[in-house]
Amino acid sequence: MTKWVYGFGGGSADGDASMKNLLGGKGANLAEMSSLGLPVPPGFTITTEACVHYYSNGETYPAELAAQAAAGLKTVEGIVGKTFGDASNPLLVSVRSGARASMPGMMDTVLNLGLNDQTVEGLAKLSGDRRFAFDSYRRFITMYSNVVLGIGHDQFEEVLDDHKDRLGVSVDTELTAENWEKVVADYKVLVERELGQPFPQDPHDQLWGAVSAVFASWMNDRAKFYRRMHDIPESWGTAVNIQSMVFGNMGETSATGVAFTRNPSTGEARLYGEFLINAQGEDVVAGIRTPQSLTKAGREEMGETAPSMEEAMPEVFGQFVEVVNRLESHYRDMQDIEFTVEQGRLWMLQTRNGKRTAKSALKIAVDLASEGVISQEEAVSRVEPAALDQLLHPTLDPNAARTVIAAGLPASPGAATGKIVFDADEAERLSQIGDAVILVREETSPEDIHGMHAARGIVTARGGMTSHAAVVARGMGRPCVSGAGEISINEKAGTFTARGRTFKAGEVITIDGGKGEVLDGAVAMIEPELTGDFQTLMAWADGVRRLKVRANAETPLDAKTARGFGAEGIGLSRTEHMFFDEARIAAVR
Repeated sequence: MTKWVYGFGGGSADGDASMKNLLGGKGANLAEMSSLGLPVPPGFTITTEACVHYYSNGETYPAELAAQAAAGLKTVEGIVGKTFGDASNPLLVSVRSGARASMPGMMDTVLNLGLNDQTVEGLAKLSGDRRFAFDSYRRFITMYSNVVLGIGHDQFEEVLDDHKDRLGVSVDTELTAENWEKVVADYKVLVERELGQPFPQDPHDQLWGAVSAVFASWMNDRAKFYRRMHDIPESWGTAVNIQSMVFGNMGETSATGVAFTRNPSTGEARLYGEFLINAQGEDVVAGIRTPQSLTKAGREEMGETAPSMEEAMPEVFGQFVEVVNRLESHYRDMQDIEFTVEQGRLWMLQTRNGKRTAKSALKIAVDLASEGVISQEEAVSRVEPAALDQLLHPTLDPNAARTVIAAGLPASPGAATGKIVFDADEAERLSQIGDAVILVREETSPEDIHGMHAARGIVTARGGMTSHAAVVARGMGRPCVSGAGEISINEKAGTFTARGRTFKAGEVITIDGGKGEVLDGAVAMIEPELTGDFQTLMAWADGVRRLKVRANAETPLDAKTARGFGAEGIGLSRTEHMFFDEARIAAVR
């Protein structure tokens, strides 16, 4: 019988990090962390092979899958001491995608699954916090309705904004338990109005609806675009990870965050990331609230007033540093980590090799080799040749006049000049006719992936250094300024205002992703200087390469440039050979 389900948690796992093809990157690493004895909420992974079967058999599940999933759920119930669907002691789960190749934000997630009108009351009694219970329920209704039922997220945001306007509050954390109960009631009315039937109350129906939605997300437009962009085969499929919930929204001793063991923009060897107190993970990556730095040094560097995790939760932070250092040492590479703190207890939700800029990839590879973690040959192989192209592009001339119209966070380094666009489709259209564009959004979402790829750079009014825009831009090598709160966007009018000025779609701006600045007009740029880590890596590459390199240069300047980049000679094109052949014939005559 084929094994479709692999469990993890409680200090053991059925799989490990080597099984990425079968369990997906997320599932394989959850299994690995569990086996290492790290604090991982228990769960199970439905394999990528189940997804392949699903699409090869008319979108139907393997016959044995339901029974194996039920057994996996029973094991989780035994570890956590809760029962899925039980009204008085409910187990809640998250349902997340996880392909073998990292695809940040491309596929769908559902949190707090298992909540209904009965289990929310049980959660309120168990936690002693009715506000937390109904906050979790409204989050679940929003995510499930969007991911599984196909109702736009913006419709729920409109309902919530109406409540906040009426109450005179601006931040979600200011809403009380009674407020959230009324929001939940309105959300359910919205669902019934849109679908003609009530929001699903059976937890098992909810679970299989979410599993089907994750499989379906493998074939959505944004996932297809991302796969084409990164040469990821459709035949791989995605795994589904079903994991017991831990809650970062249980008050001031709870939090959620994203961390990188090194700076993904620069490669600097220090902890980098953001967190939010009394929040769930989507609040960080979606830019719903302004996140706080993990470290005191990061807070001071960014000029933040809110305390860092190091200051607000010193004991948990110390535990967290030990765990992340262990993970980087174990995987021998910079890690991208998601975590939750539930009432003072640390839980690890994900680790993976982090997306990084070309500059960062270069520095991390050289540093790890210099530290003796990897060999020089492995360091060379870790830097994608295409990524080095990013280092050959111009940067802003430090002596050029610059008028700053807005400032945000330096989310992804580099510089770009282009026309303002507010819509991903328009960015793609203009790019196809040769226009350079800068995509300006409140915050990007996975649906914007094609526009982000088409744009020369990205600006968001909300979000932090680990938001969707920041992570995807770094992976693409696009400069990005995130969290530019000075910018007020009126997408319908096709304008944004900042510092008392209004800018229209089509006007030219420049962004400096290294400084987090948005500049008026086109700013002069200079050619890059390739020194330091670049020269070091190229010297190591010379030590292992077998191919000699000549350049096709037609002018003295081209030849000088090619030699400066290490070319060992100048080759001739077919046309040039013909020219010199004719010249030799003429000389003989």
